Amino acid sequence: MAETPHIALLPSPGMGHLIPLVELAKRLVHQHNFNIDFLVPTDGAPSKAQRAVLESLPPSINSIFLPPVDLSDLPEGTSIETTITLTIARSAPSLREIFKTVLAKARVVALVVDLFGTDAFDVAREFNILPYIFFPSTAMALSLFFYLPKLDEMVSCEYREMKEPVRIPGCIPVYGKDLLDPVQDRKNEAYKAVLRQTKRYRLAEGIMVNSFLELEGGAIKSLQGRVDYQPGIPPVYPVGPLVNMGSKGGNKGNDQGSDKCLKWLDDQPHGSVLYVSFGSGGTLSCEQINELALGLEMSEQRFLWVVRSPNDSVANATFFSLDTQKDPLDFLPKGFLDRTKGKGLVVPSWAPQAQVLSHDSTAGFLTHCGWNSTLESVVNGVPLIAWPLYAEQKMNAVMLTEDIKVALRPKARGKDGVIDREEIAHVVRSLMEGEDGKKVRNKMKDLKEAAAKALSEDGSSAKALSELAFKWKSCN
Repeated sequence: MAETPHIALLPSPGMGHLIPLVELAKRLVHQHNFNIDFLVPTDGAPSKAQRAVLESLPPSINSIFLPPVDLSDLPEGTSIETTITLTIARSAPSLREIFKTVLAKARVVALVVDLFGTDAFDVAREFNILPYIFFPSTAMALSLFFYLPKLDEMVSCEYREMKEPVRIPGCIPVYGKDLLDPVQDRKNEAYKAVLRQTKRYRLAEGIMVNSFLELEGGAIKSLQGRVDYQPGIPPVYPVGPLVNMGSKGGNKGNDQGSDKCLKWLDDQPHGSVLYVSFGSGGTLSCEQINELALGLEMSEQRFLWVVRSPNDSVANATFFSLDTQKDPLDFLPKGFLDRTKGKGLVVPSWAPQAQVLSHDSTAGFLTHCGWNSTLESVVNGVPLIAWPLYAEQKMNAVMLTEDIKVALRPKARGKDGVIDREEIAHVVRSLMEGEDGKKVRNKMKDLKEAAAKALSEDGSSAKALSELAFKWKSCN
């Protein structure tokens, strides 16, 4: 019998990067009989959440935590993008040693990195291992990544100062202010780190993207050279949506909170609850928490809200940690919990999102537009209220509201960016009861069916992954 080939997966630090790669690993094991080695770079001790997710995986998926790299020389305030790319780059010596050990026992045919991991390509090539990228975000963001070097040459000002929107190949035009965070300041190290990574994307043998044709047809066709051709792009395989479909792996210690949420949902009428969550890294200001609470109350709709302690510097503070120092419920308006008892459930910091979104009582999702959360909504057919905070979420929000039309978006009142209670109440009622809500609900229902079809045996995403698996198995 031929030896079972191994695939090495190298996630960037952070749970948001690990989870989609875990779903890819499961698919490769269950559908294509690969063995998987997770090689996990760290800049300190692995988090409990990381360990719990990896320990919950089948035996054919092996996990190795690389020795922590030293980042003590980085100045305070170094961007998350710079930190991530340096963590990968400085893990190269450890990666080299691990490949020596693993290759003595197994045939490793490919190394799959995610969006900031291309520095590991050089090590893979040393061992004749084919380098690939798994892009966990949108095909739109991937198209921007390939377009960015050209945009960088054409434009001299900051992108947010451009009067005309940026025309990313295959995508709806996007104003510069809505492009992903690390490209907003071109003098910053974060921009240089992203630009450098994007130039290295062309060194990959192929790129998997966590999306599917019916969701992002324009961007995917452009990336595959069928429209708006961009030269030099490696083969692109849309393999999504790869999401956690409700397993409890990685949620140890939260079972009590999980049971509370699900029992409460069981008692609510079918299709009556708005789920409100800004993801594991999203926080709001004190003022915005107050407005959101009062807006939910004014809407008179049922809601399940995952509330986190306020933090006005959203982007980096809670990226690696789910810990909060103070009870988030302490920041809610006085009397709010009593006044909304029966109609609303507020839980601190965490809820079993995959199970909440698949519950019959859930009818809408007020979300930060993180791509994992968005795809979980799509596979469950749950329409959205788009409330982007950081990273590429504003781009996602533009696509979801203006292009795919599965989301409504509240408007901020002024330059401070705060969305007031009246606007929140109006948009919540529109989604749950109004004509606009009905339109996005029907569109999302169609996308749910398209997603299921894409992942079925003869679907576009299943075929794309099969094509890649066949290529890997054919490697000598």
